[in-house]
Amino acid sequence: MKTQIHENNLQIIKKQIMSKTAFIALVFLSTLTFAQNKTDNNFNQQKGFLLEISLGGGIISLEDSEEIQTFDKAQGAFVFPDLKLGYRLNQKLALTAAMPGMIYEFQDNDRHFGGFIPSVQYWVKEKWWIHGGIGLAIDGPALYDIKDNVNDEWNFGCAVMASTGYEILKRKNITLNLQSKIVLGRAYLDGDMHRDAISLSAGIGINCL
Repeated sequence: MKTQIHENNLQIIKKQIMSKTAFIALVFLSTLTFAQNKTDNNFNQQKGFLLEISLGGGIISLEDSEEIQTFDKAQGAFVFPDLKLGYRLNQKLALTAAMPGMIYEFQDNDRHFGGFIPSVQYWVKEKWWIHGGIGLAIDGPALYDIKDNVNDEWNFGCAVMASTGYEILKRKNITLNLQSKIVLGRAYLDGDMHRDAISLSAGIGINCL
């Protein structure tokens, strides 16, 4: 008798859980649908200055002409964060200046390999965009780890960048997107030496238009 009562109680609890889960899912889907409709209505109005900050992580691999480091070994790294400034000309196109970068370790010091890259962003679909450009590579000490005569040299060169992202949520002028990025660069060191880097990252971007 007790066993049957216990089983009946379990069935009631399961039904309550299923009902609550279905209700939560319905509310979630309704919210997404509302956000989608709002995005559709505002898509044709996208124009003006934009600012984006992105956070995330990835890997970076470096190799220098002195062979102190080689591409055989990659490091896990975090995004600096990345910045992007620009102007959206129309529904499809924006002119931007991207400042990607990653922290890496070199001889027990933290350094930053990034760049300042004039670039173009193009919306292939309403929410999917691609982004790329070529510009200045910057290899310098991490701002929190500058040490005189130890970790204070700044090196410059050339870098190329390509990225893609998908906008997952929009509220008025704020857009949240998931994105991935690859950066390849070469910075020139003293004594005709150079340092090459390749980084791959993924993260979340917050865009203000």
